[in-house]
Amino acid sequence: MENNLPVNIREYQELAKKALSKMHYDYINGGAEDEHTLRDNIAAYGRILLRPRVLVDVSNIDMSTSLLGYNMPSPIIVAPTGSHKVATPEGEVATAKAAASCNSLMVLSFSSNCRIEEVASSCNAIRFYQLFVFKKRDVSSTLVRRAESNGFKAIVLTVDTPVFGRREADIRNKMVASPKPNLEGLISIDDLNTTGGSQIEKYARDTLDPSLSWKEVEWLKSITSLPILLKGIVTAEDARKAVEAGVAGVIVSNHGGRQLDYAPATISVLEEMLWLLKKHQWMSFNFSKCTVRR
Repeated sequence: MENNLPVNIREYQELAKKALSKMHYDYINGGAEDEHTLRDNIAAYGRILLRPRVLVDVSNIDMSTSLLGYNMPSPIIVAPTGSHKVATPEGEVATAKAAASCNSLMVLSFSSNCRIEEVASSCNAIRFYQLFVFKKRDVSSTLVRRAESNGFKAIVLTVDTPVFGRREADIRNKMVASPKPNLEGLISIDDLNTTGGSQIEKYARDTLDPSLSWKEVEWLKSITSLPILLKGIVTAEDARKAVEAGVAGVIVSNHGGRQLDYAPATISVLEEMLWLLKKHQWMSFNFSKCTVRR
């Protein structure tokens, strides 16, 4: 069996397609509307060419870096994704243990199939918590308090989802919303049955706050002492506003192409953001250690 282990991401993708139901595979693999941004997220890397320099000693390569003061062996972290139990019975606990084994940092999704407390006690690792802003503010504030009390080190506020992206595969498959134990007792949805669409889309429409704006950043700062990162920034203008709002950092993201289709590929907007932030001396650079820090 070990001789046939996958050697790249595409091979894992093919195995997932065989192991998962069509509904769950399409949910994990799919994007919004025409999936242009989803495809371009990958294609954009193909447009970036390397300029190799030779006769450089590479016998000792150090990719280590730090994020908010936490050291990591490489600049790779586990981004927030929900509903891991559709792929493995252990759910996000398995993901947390895998991240810990690599000394990597994990951002736990608000839509985790495992409770905050369960993930926190599963292993010793650095964890951040992803937050959405709900119509009922006490839901969000309760989740923040639980994350703080369980040792999470930062709050990652997702800012690109005032409304849910139109994910056509989920609509066709009538995607069923998986259990969200962290929201038990906080949110009750009387009827998630849909006659022609996705339960997840209806769930988001019923619970998430479409009036989300910069004032919510100030509100979040008022209820937590943890560092705040904004996830979902794709323009230099918004990156500048985030710095002016006093957040600890931004995560450049188009939500994996799952929110606004025809938004730019994430990698393609990094240059304009770094140029703007460097111009205004909001960031300093140390490329020899592969770090970017405020």
